[in-house]
Amino acid sequence: MNTRRGFTLIEVLVALFIVAMGMVAAFKALSSAADNVIQMRERTFAAWVGFNQLATQRLKPGVPLTGTQEHDVEFAGSRWHWLQTIDDLQVPGVKRITIQIRHVNDDKAAPGGKQSAAASKYWLATVVGFYGDALAYPQSELQGWDDGSAQQAPGP
Repeated sequence: MNTRRGFTLIEVLVALFIVAMGMVAAFKALSSAADNVIQMRERTFAAWVGFNQLATQRLKPGVPLTGTQEHDVEFAGSRWHWLQTIDDLQVPGVKRITIQIRHVNDDKAAPGGKQSAAASKYWLATVVGFYGDALAYPQSELQGWDDGSAQQAPGP
């Protein structure tokens, strides 16, 4: 009677296959997490570029002109391209400033890493702000903040 203990070759191969599949899944998850971190870093830098441009626009003397403007800037070791659009709103004296930001070399920011016509439209971040040129208090009653009583606003 021959009683050997141990695993057969097929059992060992199946176990190795299962471990290999688990390792592949773990490496895919780690790779995906690393890609997400890189993408979030790029989007954060793009938003900072937009906020910097918005602050620059607000600090310029005078009322911003309605229209579109674009430019390239260097920030955080990368070249960025921003597109700024200033629109008049229905409220007199209030303008909306919209800034879209992407890499100058858009091939690393585009999905799939391929430069294409769609890649030139791939904006990493969009920043929206407002500019107002209040010249006088509104000519109406203002509600009090503390007690709810109405008070007359001073004239111009």
